[in-house]
Amino acid sequence: MALSVEEIDVSRTVADELWEMLAGAGVRRCYGIVGDALNPVVDAMRRNGSLDFVHVRHEEYGAFAAVAEARLTGRPVAVCGTAGPGVVHLINGILDARKERVPIIVIAGDTETGVMDSETVEELNPYQFFGQAALYVGRLVNPQQLRTVVTSAVTTAITSSGPVVLSIPGDVAAADAPKGRFELRVPRPARPPAAPADLDAMASIINEARTVAIFGGYGCADAGAEVRALAEKLSAPVGYSLKGKQFLEHDNPHAVGMTGLLGYGGCWEAINGADVLLMLGTDFPFSSFLPHKKVRIIQLDQDASRLGRRVPVELGVVGDVRATVSALLPMVEAKPANSLLTDAVKKTERFHRRARHYVDKGPRTKPIRPEFLAATVSDLAADDALFFADTGTAVIWAARHIRYGGGRRLFGSFSWASMANAAPNAFGAQLAYPGRQTIALCGDGGFTMLGLGDLLTQVERRAQVVQIVLNNGGLDFVKIEQQEAGIVPFGTAFTNPDFAAVAEAMGAKGIRVEDPADLAGGVREALAHKGGPVVLDVLVDPYALALPAHVPAETAKGFTLSVTKQVFTGHLDEVVETAAHNIGLV
Repeated sequence: MALSVEEIDVSRTVADELWEMLAGAGVRRCYGIVGDALNPVVDAMRRNGSLDFVHVRHEEYGAFAAVAEARLTGRPVAVCGTAGPGVVHLINGILDARKERVPIIVIAGDTETGVMDSETVEELNPYQFFGQAALYVGRLVNPQQLRTVVTSAVTTAITSSGPVVLSIPGDVAAADAPKGRFELRVPRPARPPAAPADLDAMASIINEARTVAIFGGYGCADAGAEVRALAEKLSAPVGYSLKGKQFLEHDNPHAVGMTGLLGYGGCWEAINGADVLLMLGTDFPFSSFLPHKKVRIIQLDQDASRLGRRVPVELGVVGDVRATVSALLPMVEAKPANSLLTDAVKKTERFHRRARHYVDKGPRTKPIRPEFLAATVSDLAADDALFFADTGTAVIWAARHIRYGGGRRLFGSFSWASMANAAPNAFGAQLAYPGRQTIALCGDGGFTMLGLGDLLTQVERRAQVVQIVLNNGGLDFVKIEQQEAGIVPFGTAFTNPDFAAVAEAMGAKGIRVEDPADLAGGVREALAHKGGPVVLDVLVDPYALALPAHVPAETAKGFTLSVTKQVFTGHLDEVVETAAHNIGLV
């Protein structure tokens, strides 16, 4: 005899209340792959109906998509994987989320409680495995833990800006939820200015100095106007990290470029030649490019653990950049124009003029120069385009030849430096901002590692993602690193398919460009395409080389040694070809 609707058990499960709490905390989407241990959790998400489940072809792809969405929206995003291998595939993206400081909530399938600690199939200790990646790991082995553990996880993710893990056995997820209220009220993270005593100390050091330079990072995201006002008052050159460029370079007459391996312009001279360096919201990891002598350094960051760990600082200050600079502005004395600023600005202007060499020659230079490609994309992209760059030489061209500011943004795996992030990052951004131009600058190594498989996911979602593949048949940045280390390049070359043809076979739009005369037309076609993803396969010069404006002695020594070894080991042709391509002979 069939049961009536009234007789069907409609009791709420642990998984039902879990999704109710996550939705209440602002979670709108979950990326992942279903599996046996996760089935009760995903079934509850289906019943909930308020969350968008994105079935990806690889969990890591979903994690990178979630990282970009969480960064751009400021909202927590969920990812999920089933027990054992499923959650293992998430780990690289979780580490990226920790480095990028974004709120990701990981729902990890777990083995049933009755067989835990018996080395059963797919068993994994979540505390040991996720300990290095997550800010918080909770394991629900009893329904009574639900409110406490989920509240702890979500509050940590949002207020501390990082990934958390909820490991849930299937039998617990399917169990009846305990009685009680499960509403989640998460406080907003505080963003206070520096303490009054620290503001006084900052102003005193700045006012004693003849020259001040500013170096800013992602912590300046909402403080561009305030930093520009401070630079104007102090006649200070403003340099920036890759993450800070998009907020500090645009419409800034004091902008002097970047230092580090991607460096350009007069930044290195400015920050190493000033009396005082004011480091704002940056944890710049390449300390060899920062001053270690003579310069008095003030470092301001919201995270106290970052203060002084890259270079010795005279004053470390905890506070929000925007709030602190606003409070500091009336406390500092105006400084007259100085040669530190004018020289750094002039050097930056000279760099930009020289950087136009391959851009201006681009229509006549074959193979296609990546500088020409990046500049063409910059010229044709929308004013509010979102750019994503794979770790590798794509980042160099994105940093040097694409204009940001206004509504444009740049994002990548810039702190964790994983391969293959650009395509999934762009996918997550497109789901968060449907119809907004999202452009992924993909290395061919990264695209074949992770982007190709989930191109199918983009096709299913009709996601308007433009993937521009820099097709040079190798791991170009690794090749440069080998040369810097004095090593003959090895193990970096591979053979690629026609990516445009592959894309078409998968249901996406495919465009292949081999002739520089066709590049602008190909980019326009890609950006104008509606109704689904695009793969723009561009054959770029494999010998293109970019060095920082300031080259440390050890880097120059490494390149010299590598070239010498290449000559004496039968690689003379490649050395000559590289040199010719980079001094403009071809």
